[in-house]
Amino acid sequence: MNTTNSEKTSSKGQEPPKMPGALPLLGHMVQFGKNPFSYMMNLRNTLGEIGEFRMFHQKMVLMTGPEANEAFFRAPDAQLDQSQAYKIMTPIFGKGVVFDAPPHKKDQQLKMLMPVLRDKPMRGYAQVIMKEVEDMVADWGDTGEIDLLEFMKELTIYTSSHCLLGDEFRYELNDEFAKIYHDLEKGVNPLAFVFPYLPLPVFRRRDKARARLQELVTGIIAKRALKTEKSDDAFQLLIDSKYDDGTPLSAHEITGMLIGTIFAGHHTTAGTAAWTLLELAKRPEQLAVVLHELDSHFGVDGEVTFQSLREIPVLESVIKEVLRLHPPLIFLIRKVMKDFHFKGYTIKAGKYVCASPRVSHRIAEVFPEPDKFDIGRYSEERQEDAIPFSWIAFGGGKHKCTGNAFAMLQLKAIFSILLRRYTFELVDDKDYYQDDFTQMVVQPLSPCRVKYVKRIALSSVVEKVETAQVQEIAPTESHFQIKIDRELCQGHATCMAEAPELFQVDEDGNLTVLQDNPDLALLEKARQAEKYCPTKAIIINVKNS
Repeated sequence: MNTTNSEKTSSKGQEPPKMPGALPLLGHMVQFGKNPFSYMMNLRNTLGEIGEFRMFHQKMVLMTGPEANEAFFRAPDAQLDQSQAYKIMTPIFGKGVVFDAPPHKKDQQLKMLMPVLRDKPMRGYAQVIMKEVEDMVADWGDTGEIDLLEFMKELTIYTSSHCLLGDEFRYELNDEFAKIYHDLEKGVNPLAFVFPYLPLPVFRRRDKARARLQELVTGIIAKRALKTEKSDDAFQLLIDSKYDDGTPLSAHEITGMLIGTIFAGHHTTAGTAAWTLLELAKRPEQLAVVLHELDSHFGVDGEVTFQSLREIPVLESVIKEVLRLHPPLIFLIRKVMKDFHFKGYTIKAGKYVCASPRVSHRIAEVFPEPDKFDIGRYSEERQEDAIPFSWIAFGGGKHKCTGNAFAMLQLKAIFSILLRRYTFELVDDKDYYQDDFTQMVVQPLSPCRVKYVKRIALSSVVEKVETAQVQEIAPTESHFQIKIDRELCQGHATCMAEAPELFQVDEDGNLTVLQDNPDLALLEKARQAEKYCPTKAIIINVKNS
């Protein structure tokens, strides 16, 4: 039966086209569940950049491509609500915490965590991560075999907990915390989108782990209160934080926010780290290029620092290409609270809208030969990710993952040590290593076996490669201007560290540009601020006289 125009058209535009093949009650859940990426890719190929499908009774609209992504990420919370879509996390984070909190309260909670992810504390994390990697491989010997994914899960939980949560979680509660975290992580199950409190064993373990963690948190808060010297980690930050009305956080809220912090620092990073090594092991010629960069830059025992990790563009391009092909979150969801309009279509309130990094990253018009692993995409000449909202591995807009700078720092620090100590080979056929789409956070299939071989010590080190090039200023250029995208700025304060003459960020994360028409002598500093802004909120324009 054909649908009439009056049934399809709203006051502002047509409803999105619908994917055929929905089953009674289940909708498209069977096809989607087998392989969400293949299903969403098929939807885009069939319907274009916008199309509707159904998961059980929920009507979902998939939007893909740079323009659709921008509309999705820039929409206000009052129209596309992130919190309503992520009730799956409420049993894990807790009632009234982050996604379950009212908007004004959620915003305050997220601001409380921002200082630990700002530029200044980040500068000390590189040494912590370096030590954790060295400790993990200390007893490896000359050769051996590991399950790479399990190794990366263990390593990243150590690095994340040590950097963000403090010594108690890293050393005193190491084994118990790892088990608690494992049970919480398993609670992120697709069924929880619709039935978060079903009496299933996986959900019972999730709830028991959440309760036990709160007991531990309460005990540590009491112990820290007796100490005269305060820690400088996220845990202490939350203990000392207060809402705008002066109310401190409860142990329940601190527990949920600590879980949120560690999920951001670990949940997606382990799979990305594993895929980085797998993609390089599949391509020995590209691995050699990365090793040359690391050997030239660090030498045998060069110190891994916040600044030195900025100066390895080849490895950074490898990680970006891994995140393009294997984004851990294959789709992001918002609930439509008010009718949402995109081009000629209207998505009615009550439906859900999805953006898919996985699908958007495989659009040939944006990324030519999209299935090919090609680190040259991010070179100065090609800049295939320069189109706004084309590369969205960390999301975009004001909800872009606040931990994206920490994630990149963590990954680069891990490999700047690991790859200088060992080379890696695949144990199984390279086609065996595939993404596991049965998990909410996509990682390589287990087991994920690789062989490691200790590298022969370098007899000599190539002189350090200088990666930063100073651009000459044409004589006609007299000043420059700074443009800030306020929707993207999250208050990381990286810009202030690079150019304090130009940028100031207050304790609440509000950015002020200090000069309207800065002198050209500050241009290089301004460009460094633009380059290293985690959310790409800064644009530098050079004006001619």
